[in-house]
Amino acid sequence: MIYIALLRGINVGGKNKIDMKQLKQTFEQVGMNDVVTYINTGNIIFSSDSLSKTELARALEGAIYNDFRLQIKVMVRSVDDVRGIIDAIPDTWKNDKNMTSDVMFLWDEIDDESVLENLVIKPDIDTVKYVPGAILWSVDKKNVTKSGKTKIIGSKIYKQVTVRNVNTARKIYELMSDEIVE
Repeated sequence: MIYIALLRGINVGGKNKIDMKQLKQTFEQVGMNDVVTYINTGNIIFSSDSLSKTELARALEGAIYNDFRLQIKVMVRSVDDVRGIIDAIPDTWKNDKNMTSDVMFLWDEIDDESVLENLVIKPDIDTVKYVPGAILWSVDKKNVTKSGKTKIIGSKIYKQVTVRNVNTARKIYELMSDEIVE
């Protein structure tokens, strides 16, 4: 099975620095196969046939702690999980000079549509959609400072998501799909 490990909070603002080549080796040493990293923010595609997503996350968190002495939360999602999220993103959503669109991957504990009730959503500014596994959020760049999205940082929910922009999320899925073909 092809998976993505999404690491929360590495190589951001000079904190929790992890070299991607070393991280790849860490994954391989704990039995992950076909390991590919994508950009420096903790996106690791790999294959494994022996453990559940929860078991994989635990094993990877332990290996990262052993090798880097960092307690990093790891979210593991299958290619099918990611496909469902990517298919739900409107084709017009981008992350460019005019628009900011993000995928907020949800930890299992809060993966339910009711999570939207705890967010500040400004309907005239924000376009927000729940899909199993994620919250999709888009806003015109000119309105970013007025968006409810800025209210998430520091909230209880923020600690239970890991965010990737839609361009990155689409590329991750593309790389995962390439692994299936090879």
